[in-house]
Amino acid sequence: MGSRGGSGGDGAESHGYAADIHSIREAQARIAPYVHKTPVLSSTSIDAIVGKQLFFKCECFQKAGAFKIRGASNSIFALDDDEASKGVVTHSSGNHAAAVALAAKLRGIPAYIVIPRNAPACKVDNVKRYGGHIIWSDVSIESRESVAKRVQEETGAILVHPFNNKNTISGQGTVSLELLEEVPEIDTIIVPISGGGLISGVALAAKAINPSIRILAAEPKGADDSAQSKAAGKIITLPSTNTIADGLRAFLGDLTWPVVRDLVDDIIVVDDNAIVDAMKMCYEMLKVAVEPSGAIGLAAALSDEFKQSSAWHESSKIGIIVSGGNVDLGVLWESLYKQIPLV
Repeated sequence: MGSRGGSGGDGAESHGYAADIHSIREAQARIAPYVHKTPVLSSTSIDAIVGKQLFFKCECFQKAGAFKIRGASNSIFALDDDEASKGVVTHSSGNHAAAVALAAKLRGIPAYIVIPRNAPACKVDNVKRYGGHIIWSDVSIESRESVAKRVQEETGAILVHPFNNKNTISGQGTVSLELLEEVPEIDTIIVPISGGGLISGVALAAKAINPSIRILAAEPKGADDSAQSKAAGKIITLPSTNTIADGLRAFLGDLTWPVVRDLVDDIIVVDDNAIVDAMKMCYEMLKVAVEPSGAIGLAAALSDEFKQSSAWHESSKIGIIVSGGNVDLGVLWESLYKQIPLV
């Protein structure tokens, strides 16, 4: 972990970032009829293991099972009727795809969803459930973007970007508003990082409310482009990613990078074993079904990297953004069925 990056609330509003506290509060009002205000849970058992008070913002209980409905609904309901009439298009490995499909259904417009062939089945099923029109792409981000562009040209649909968009970032920032309304004494928030939409919104809102709050990113070792970008002072992309956290394989965009560069204080990198250990703890102690991307915040809080940092000593009440709960449990159910006694 490196030195702290952000300069606080003034910085969050004076550097020309894609979103700000005003656009995030507007988003909160716009999306209120369409999203859940998710609970904040705690566990004295987990607190004892970590050695800090943790407050879990459980977006796994959100509509479509993840925080993404916030940005998607803000983007789609911000469109005027003419813009919305031809529908929307996006590309996503899963949670954003389902969120756009659901938000479009709520608006009554078509949604064209470009999905890579390696997307988890449970997330593809969500898109189908919400009536999204699925178009398959290859795994690479280049393929996803080119297919989405072709669909956009063919249909006239509006692109709803998964992270690199003002309305998306503003919608995701409402997570921060809710968390700090409920637990204002939080001094540190740990947020999963991928394309940067969630952490950008969280950081912009939180540092406008409390300039001294610390924002830490949690990133998988097999997709640590953000940590490399932070160290290099410029956007770094990787030739490939390799992590169980399928929702954390995107790279920073030109709108999210400045926020990450300036307002994210540190990035904690954890391996996949630590992520699975944190998932297990969430299931067994918090009693919450969490996907790998949603468990990474707890994994970061448990990590030696965090415990050896100055941020550890300066933190006492830590918010953990549990970003989603869409995980394939087929193997679990198969193993349980095998344990049923034969009559």
